Amino acid sequence: MTQIKNIAIIAHVDHGKTTMVDKIMYHCQLFRESENTGDLILDNNDIERERGITIVSKNVSVQYKGTKINIIDTPGHADFGGEVERVLNMADGVLLIVDAFEGPMPQTRFVLQKAIELGLKPCVVINKVDKENCTPDEVHEKVFDLMFELGAEEWQLDFPAVYGSAKNNWMSTDWKTPTDSLEPLLEMVIQHIPDAKANEGTPQMLITSLDYSSFTGRIAIGRLQRGELKEGMNISLIKREGGVVKSRIKELYTFEGLGRKKVESVKAGDICAVVGVEGFEIGDCIADFENPEGLETIKIDEPTMSMLFTINDSPFFGKEGKFVTSRHIKERLNKELEKNLALRVKETDSADKFMVFGRGVLHLSVLIETMRREGYELQIGQPQVIIKEIDGVKCEPIEELTIDIPENLSGRAVEFVTLRKGEMLSMEPKGERMIIKFNIPSRGIIGLRNQLLTATAGEAIMSHRFIEYQPYKGEIAGRNNGSLISMENGKAIPYSIDKLQDRGKFFVDPNEDIYEGQVIGENSRSDDMTVNVTKTKKLTNVRSSGADDKARIVPAIKFSLEEALEYIQKDEYVEVTPKSLRLRKIYLNENDRKRNKND
Repeated sequence: MTQIKNIAIIAHVDHGKTTMVDKIMYHCQLFRESENTGDLILDNNDIERERGITIVSKNVSVQYKGTKINIIDTPGHADFGGEVERVLNMADGVLLIVDAFEGPMPQTRFVLQKAIELGLKPCVVINKVDKENCTPDEVHEKVFDLMFELGAEEWQLDFPAVYGSAKNNWMSTDWKTPTDSLEPLLEMVIQHIPDAKANEGTPQMLITSLDYSSFTGRIAIGRLQRGELKEGMNISLIKREGGVVKSRIKELYTFEGLGRKKVESVKAGDICAVVGVEGFEIGDCIADFENPEGLETIKIDEPTMSMLFTINDSPFFGKEGKFVTSRHIKERLNKELEKNLALRVKETDSADKFMVFGRGVLHLSVLIETMRREGYELQIGQPQVIIKEIDGVKCEPIEELTIDIPENLSGRAVEFVTLRKGEMLSMEPKGERMIIKFNIPSRGIIGLRNQLLTATAGEAIMSHRFIEYQPYKGEIAGRNNGSLISMENGKAIPYSIDKLQDRGKFFVDPNEDIYEGQVIGENSRSDDMTVNVTKTKKLTNVRSSGADDKARIVPAIKFSLEEALEYIQKDEYVEVTPKSLRLRKIYLNENDRKRNKND
């Protein structure tokens, strides 16, 4: 039997996880020379490719010197922490990738903590040593200090390390002497990562992720902890909440390369996919038919943010989307709950409104973006932070925020964060940039990224992770400017927009269809203002003495989905359809708005 090693690749955002997996696949000759499949092979859905981030963890398997290595690529953003937590259960060891310039970042800390708690062996890869001003030796020390701080044991602290550049396709034990391949890295994996244990006894497998095929239905994926699974075998499914359901395995698959290979039996230690088991959820356990023994289920951190999802009831509903009713939305959210563990959905007293809870704006906006592409129309309310009462004190989630910013702009960043009740922890220079750490309420982060990027001409890099609940920090001032609201349905006329430009900035282009109550711009003052942009110029047969000035219209501001969600006030919705994003007031009619102002 071939040896099996299961490794998860963990790191902060943009430290090179997916690139590393690509290069390992090329090295192990998964592809023929003639096949050049491009970069970031594993990021295969559209949203991942567009944003350049990993959202869902992926499995891939390679052969190296007679050992089968199962690699699990994980996301780096804190918002997708639920993904990382559950897949670490499948690994025997982790490859921790750290950028040689940036060193350990907030998310490095989060994922490493999870790996150390699970008792996994870390191997460190210090990547991007070809960057200017990088300090690989210092970074190595910092990783050691971090592990010590997180309470790692002796055998974990005695970690091996390799240096190199995944992009340029080399790794070495000494960063000053580059090699020409990834050999040192794979040798390190073979030497230091423990083999997957083949425990004897009755079968036990925790379901850690799932896949869907239109032919065979839902497929359970997990690592077989003990015993052996065979095709056609009867098994028991131990539910997460308790209770046992009898079932039967139709087909078994193991991972090979990027795909799956059908097998007759799977031994303990390997990661496999099981077809034919009905009604399972992530966290359930597949066990012996006669005397089932369960495994500990997966613990996931609680969500920290909520948004209201409701049906689209604007005058333009149903023009672009296929799925517009509350039943459609409800079914789709329930389907998402099956595979997205960190998500919660609560029904409200109204049949067409749902409260959806998640880890952050990014976590929920990826779900909205996916739904939008599938043809759904919906409206989203302002993101709210979940406030709990602990020992009679009102508490809110606090996050650790790290901002990487050019040195000359650091004052602006500190000013912005302090206004949002942030407390500065440390400030250290790195080359020409400053790394500033804060503790800040989660409420304060909503909308901060936009402000920072505008103030620093796109130079700021922000990352944050949830720490704990602390007593409520008091009110945070929202956006200072009011909204410009359309008075009538119709088309936005260039002449009217031109005449109203001194009132504020517009979000709609000339000749765009608009409706009453739609937010079409930002007022230059703090209160809302209703304007009529559907008015045309009245023509007379009297010649004017001076020719009309040409209309000079400033281009409209276009929001991305996250920006729109962070921008809206509590009396506004974002209307999301497959082709457009619109901002609107909850009450479209001006008299209704005045009536409900005090609510």
